[in-house]
Amino acid sequence: MGFWDNVLEELDYIGMTNKALAEKAGFDPSNIGRGIRLKSSPSADTAVKIAKILNVSVEYLVTGADSSLSSETTIKNLSKLKRYEGILNKLDAIPEKSRNSIIHLIDSVSADFD
Repeated sequence: MGFWDNVLEELDYIGMTNKALAEKAGFDPSNIGRGIRLKSSPSADTAVKIAKILNVSVEYLVTGADSSLSSETTIKNLSKLKRYEGILNKLDAIPEKSRNSIIHLIDSVSADFD
């Protein structure tokens, strides 16, 4: 997979549109389509902007992997995500004020175990 394929995968994962990404990064949305068609990579500055917006490394967008994370850490994180995915989806559907209360409750309870 190339740079833009990885960007599209991240956009899908976080539920962001190409247009929203382009607006946040300060470029024309058609640049994404053009990059995909031409299989080109953006300038380093643009790649850094996009990575920051998507909260991933430039390395990940370019290679599809991030060497800053060990395989063991990645597997653990994916396992946790898979285990709690249903709960996270339910939490995401709750209005923000209630969700913040629940998160506060979780923080309070988890402090007892630190």
